[in-house]
Amino acid sequence: MTDRAAGQMSASTVDPTLDRLLRHMAWANATMFEWLGELTDEALGQSAPRNEWSAGMILGHFVDSAGGYASRLEGVARQPRLETPTTIGDLAGLAAHCAAFDARLRAQAAVPDGPCPSPNPDNPTRARSTVLAQMIHHATEHRAQIAGALAANGIDAIDLDELDLWAYGDAEGLGA
Repeated sequence: MTDRAAGQMSASTVDPTLDRLLRHMAWANATMFEWLGELTDEALGQSAPRNEWSAGMILGHFVDSAGGYASRLEGVARQPRLETPTTIGDLAGLAAHCAAFDARLRAQAAVPDGPCPSPNPDNPTRARSTVLAQMIHHATEHRAQIAGALAANGIDAIDLDELDLWAYGDAEGLGA
């Protein structure tokens, strides 16, 4: 039975749909960082009602998690935890980390599906495809939470409709 017959990609096969989803995620993340860079330091401290996580805390968590997902998929030790950004000046470094993690994650999409153990023995082993899918949804969820935290405080800096796959298709040139 071939890898394809078993439902797995060969080492030289990149799924075009997954690759597009990962390119979209990286573009949406980078675009969000651009928009956030135009705000004041105070914006990073804003949170949604009844939520103790500020926009800066969510942002730091989602970028730090991207590094964790990349490390898990690569089978290497996780990077030291990233600091929560507290100033707009902190965003350039965090955006660079995010872009590097997004590139590492995209590279991992070309690796055949199979078991992907967690470095934490208390966490179950997951399929690589599950980790990749979770990572995409995790970034989307947290971009929406950041937009919500800001909007709840009167800051309409992130238009989620301008970060969707339709907008990405237009930006990439394949949306028409």
